[in-house]
Amino acid sequence: MMQEREPASEQEIGTVTHYWSHLSVAGVHLTEPVDVGDRIHVLGHTTDFEQSVGVMQIEHQEVDHANAGDDVGIKVIDHVREHDKVYRAIGPGSTGAGQHSL
Repeated sequence: MMQEREPASEQEIGTVTHYWSHLSVAGVHLTEPVDVGDRIHVLGHTTDFEQSVGVMQIEHQEVDHANAGDDVGIKVIDHVREHDKVYRAIGPGSTGAGQHSL
């Protein structure tokens, strides 16, 4: 069985736990902090797309920042599946771990 590997220029920040298709919202359990505006990459067996985080909620409250351990809802541009991995671009010009103000 082939195991998915983390892309070299990206940092894994969470895993999709649910998808609400009627809202186009992914439930994501975070392992790293994330901010609105961060560029994310969702990758799974049949999922592979990138987008910026535009709308993010915790318990139905819109937030600009979420921490590791939080369960968030992120509006997504394509269908996602449970167990898909969520990555954030790291490197010049991206918001990487350790650069968050909170």
